[in-house]
Amino acid sequence: PITSGELLCLGSSLAFSGLFYYLYRKKASVVARIQEAPKLQVDDDLPALVSAADGRCLPYVALEGIVLPAKAALTSHYHEGLQGVIQKLLLKEHRLIWNSLARSW
Repeated sequence: PITSGELLCLGSSLAFSGLFYYLYRKKASVVARIQEAPKLQVDDDLPALVSAADGRCLPYVALEGIVLPAKAALTSHYHEGLQGVIQKLLLKEHRLIWNSLARSW
């Protein structure tokens, strides 16, 4: 005989497995779209290409080209001859919602 506790554990296990499989498939499709992204060169034709796109936006595009630092390139302390730059990142929050349970925005 199967007890109600065993049925509860089995049901919750199946529910979590289904949820995690759904999330896995959703993220796998996003990864596939990123891997299939077209590679564009940073040149004079790029602004015209962006303005001709729907909504003036190119989703999932890999840009290739030469990057010039704004002030000076960063040099690695661990590998000679290795240089890099820092990309400016702008994060925009569209709206804040007060969470009364966690007492945070």
